[in-house]
Amino acid sequence: MINWFNGHEFFPEIVEKMHNAQQDSYCIFDSQVLTIFVSSLYLAGVFACLVAGHVTRKVGRRNSMLIGASFFLAGAILNCAAVNIYMLVVGRILLGFAVGFTNQSAPVYLAEIAPARWRGAFTSIFHFFLNVGMFMADLVNYRANTIANWGWRLSLGVGIVPAAVILVGAFFIPDSPNSLVLRGKVDEARDSLRRIRGPSADVDVELKDIVQAAEEDSRHKTGAFRRIGRREYRPHLVMAVGIPVFFELTGMIVVTLFTPLLFYTVGFTSQKAILGSIITDVVSLASVTVAALSVDRYGRRSLFMLGGGIMLVCLVGMAWVFGAQLGTNGEKAMPRPYAVAVVALVCLFTAGFGVSWGPLKWIIPSEIFPLEVRSAGQSMSESISLTLTFVQTQSFLAMLCSFKYGSFAYNAGWVVVMTAFVILFLPETKGVPIEAMGAVWARHWYWKRFVKPVPVPAPDKLADGPA
Repeated sequence: MINWFNGHEFFPEIVEKMHNAQQDSYCIFDSQVLTIFVSSLYLAGVFACLVAGHVTRKVGRRNSMLIGASFFLAGAILNCAAVNIYMLVVGRILLGFAVGFTNQSAPVYLAEIAPARWRGAFTSIFHFFLNVGMFMADLVNYRANTIANWGWRLSLGVGIVPAAVILVGAFFIPDSPNSLVLRGKVDEARDSLRRIRGPSADVDVELKDIVQAAEEDSRHKTGAFRRIGRREYRPHLVMAVGIPVFFELTGMIVVTLFTPLLFYTVGFTSQKAILGSIITDVVSLASVTVAALSVDRYGRRSLFMLGGGIMLVCLVGMAWVFGAQLGTNGEKAMPRPYAVAVVALVCLFTAGFGVSWGPLKWIIPSEIFPLEVRSAGQSMSESISLTLTFVQTQSFLAMLCSFKYGSFAYNAGWVVVMTAFVILFLPETKGVPIEAMGAVWARHWYWKRFVKPVPVPAPDKLADGPA
């Protein structure tokens, strides 16, 4: 893990701790330099997200993805060529800009081009390929960890390949019809719809809905970020804040980022810790696939509740195992059967997250906002998420060192809260056309007091034509 990162040159204090037999197992990786390196990406992503909301609205979803891909390529090249920690951090910052632009534009793009009856599956593809990227990265790390001196460059430089694929691929996709109409390009939007739905599809009804939504946008004089604070957008604002906040508090981000470190803590070697991370990647890919096949059949709320129950059991189990076997001082070696149990709990936790909050964090914000505040809402949601990721990456290693096994109990408590929030306040959105989502809020027991009643779309408006 640290070996492939040229630990002796960039993180000497961690290497020293790893070879210290008396070191508290909870505190091996509590390094401010490592924390800055990991978290710099997310801080840059926060600022990029806020800018990307305006840029995406003005230049379109596709062009915003092209900007993000350019940052990805530059960041990967700089990290691969790094000769000191400063170049590594600057490269991570460029990657953060890339994350800000692509995370803001790609989920919205997928939600806008998807047929209503398959929108959940389409949008969950974004999360699926995020997990494919992590899986491929861990495979490369597993091999690079055995290569002395330059293996870490292979680990960081391999990011050039997907960056180039995104950059080239974005040139061959049409911009979303919603984005084109919003910029006054109605004829291009019609062509885009025909290309997406098929040349024989009747796209006039869907285009009419999009034009009406754009006309509603044109009647507003204030900016989208100021507009989303109004009373009629209260449910959208709450979800724009609540969904990313609860997503971060599941504990999955720190488990994802620090799985190799977690496995090293319970007694695995560096190489076996990376192998354990590969196993969780496979579990994650399988669970996201299950979610994609289920989300439009069983609904968003059902998956939230299923995943919440699984994650709660696993977090409580991890708190108990760590507390009973490592204790509060972390100086005891964890017996092998319990270490295997930790791996099993992490895998099950990953599965619970993969069928629920993992893909749904992208699906819900990308589909619930009206067109006039969609870019702003997605930007706000993603910037909050990246801010909290930054805070957690800054604090988790110190938190693990201070709170020990209580860190997992902390996240377990939040899983209870977020599952209750979903049950009470999140309406079911499966199968609802994206520009007719207002009716969902108008029928909700609580949110109907904030939004104006809207007519339910006619049956012919529910047909999206062939995918």
